[in-house]
Amino acid sequence: MHDEVVLPAVMHAAMVEHARSEHPLEACGLLAGRNGVPSRFYPARNALRSPTRYDLDPRDLLRVTMDIESRGEELWGIFHSHPHTAAYPSQTDIRLAFYASAVYLICSLADPALPVIRAFRIQQGTVTECALRTS
Repeated sequence: MHDEVVLPAVMHAAMVEHARSEHPLEACGLLAGRNGVPSRFYPARNALRSPTRYDLDPRDLLRVTMDIESRGEELWGIFHSHPHTAAYPSQTDIRLAFYASAVYLICSLADPALPVIRAFRIQQGTVTECALRTS
């Protein structure tokens, strides 16, 4: 484990709820933060409408990016769900991880009764899991 990520319980719950609401498709969203601390979760639409891939809807991406900038915050994390598989980055997730400073959060609904969120840093194709704690 590389570093610890502390996620407010309300954001954790919002991500699980978003993943469940989009099931059986992959859900996605962004997290804003300041000084390395997450402050806001933005659910977004998956433009691909796929159970195995995601791409943030361009209109949502623009709206969220503008809101993050207007608040003087930065992109802190990138969220998506795995409706049927473990909460671990797929080869596609790794290949498309373009934000080395972002925390990548994946919510698995493989067991719908026990959703699991895990956090990762993905830098130059290397995946490092972060200890995830809710506050």
